[in-house]
Amino acid sequence: MSAPGQHTGEAAPKHWEGRYFEDVDPGDVYASRLGRTVTEADNVTFTCLTMNTNQVHFNTAFAEQTEFGRPLVNSVFTVALISGLSVPDTSENAVANLAWTDIKLPKPVFAGDTLWAESEVLSTRESSSRPDVGIVSIRTRGINQRREVVIEFLRTFMLARRPTGPVPGRFPGTDEGWRVG
Repeated sequence: MSAPGQHTGEAAPKHWEGRYFEDVDPGDVYASRLGRTVTEADNVTFTCLTMNTNQVHFNTAFAEQTEFGRPLVNSVFTVALISGLSVPDTSENAVANLAWTDIKLPKPVFAGDTLWAESEVLSTRESSSRPDVGIVSIRTRGINQRREVVIEFLRTFMLARRPTGPVPGRFPGTDEGWRVG
């Protein structure tokens, strides 16, 4: 595991199945491998899907009259995107999310911004009711291409313990040989 506030820089394993409760320790820091550029279509679609009628998200003429001068990306989309970008590193094997709290939005997000997620494990504990999971609390932030923090939040989730047998729902494999090459 990495020292508090430090990235490991470790090479990806040949077979990745996500982290389990036994794999995370307070102080571990994970940076998303991929960034994601937010598009105008993302913003308008998400805004319409959630029935958000604030015109600053979908009406360019209206948004041009605001202090931002252009449409803002829906902040709930930003929460969802940064949460999603953090999943491969933190909660790919989560059983359930328990809480998102203390959401802060220090900088606006606009179409064309590329975002990455960085997460730090704050605490881990045994589950008092479920021996097959542990409880993990992390803080996560979204960082744009200008190295600005655009969002921060706390998240708590139940993370599965490492299985002792085959994991259901994984790649099934096949007994058939290759037909090419």
